[in-house]
Amino acid sequence: MTRELVIISGKGGTGKTSIAASFAVLAERPVIADCDVDAADLHLVLSPQIKKRHEFRSGHEAIIRQDDCSSCGSCLAHCRFNAVRMCHSTVSGAVFSIDPISCEGCGVCLLFCPEKAIDFPERLCGEWMVSDTRCGPMVHARLGVAAENSGKLVSLVRQQARSIAEEGNHPLVIVDGPPGIGCPVIASVTGATLALVVTEPTISGQHDMERVFSLTRHFNIPTALCMNKWDINPEITERIETETRKIGIRVAGRIRYDRAVTTAQMQERAAVETDAPCADDIKQIWNKIELMEI
Repeated sequence: MTRELVIISGKGGTGKTSIAASFAVLAERPVIADCDVDAADLHLVLSPQIKKRHEFRSGHEAIIRQDDCSSCGSCLAHCRFNAVRMCHSTVSGAVFSIDPISCEGCGVCLLFCPEKAIDFPERLCGEWMVSDTRCGPMVHARLGVAAENSGKLVSLVRQQARSIAEEGNHPLVIVDGPPGIGCPVIASVTGATLALVVTEPTISGQHDMERVFSLTRHFNIPTALCMNKWDINPEITERIETETRKIGIRVAGRIRYDRAVTTAQMQERAAVETDAPCADDIKQIWNKIELMEI
């Protein structure tokens, strides 16, 4: 049975992706999924060689066929998102267009257009890829600028990663999830074997971590905590770990603050592929996670 480890955080910048990359190196024959589709960056460390590209289409956008438009202005009158623009006027009437950024794809203009001069194609929102890395197969994606439905794209990436794992008899899928508690995070953790929450010893880090704990408890996802950069504030670290244990969440371990992580990233390597002092910390956490029987 393929297991799934999802690495998430309550806020950005906690080191989640760096830890995910190191785990991918340490794991045996994993499949990797970068589900932070709004700001994917795991590829910067794992250097994937793209084998397949697929368009991601979701939702719809309205497009006026100018040759069939009678310039009645019905679309302008009914649009509540100010997406319809009157570009200019000609001898035959006004010329209307629809701003694809403002269009919410509700279809009301399509409904009220008397000439049926509006097309309503599926919107191109980004792309998803299947790649090879030195650690194993990787599924990742790129959401378009101002594109929506990131939760749907996350679900697609996870589904493809699980399919590859099952077909290739891979024992583990490692998911680099998005930060926060929104729809993409919910799509990342639902049904996971274990969620590893990465936080840092700051007030904002603790607050956002607690929100993520509420989310994983709601969906009944086994959860563990990783304290990254713990030594920048040992007092808050102790307080967070104590409170975490009180609510029944396991503490996987601590990772020291280490500037060598940045150097490794610049070399397109994970921390555990270097002699960075924090590499031993990450290896100890990985060993502990393996004992959690994920």
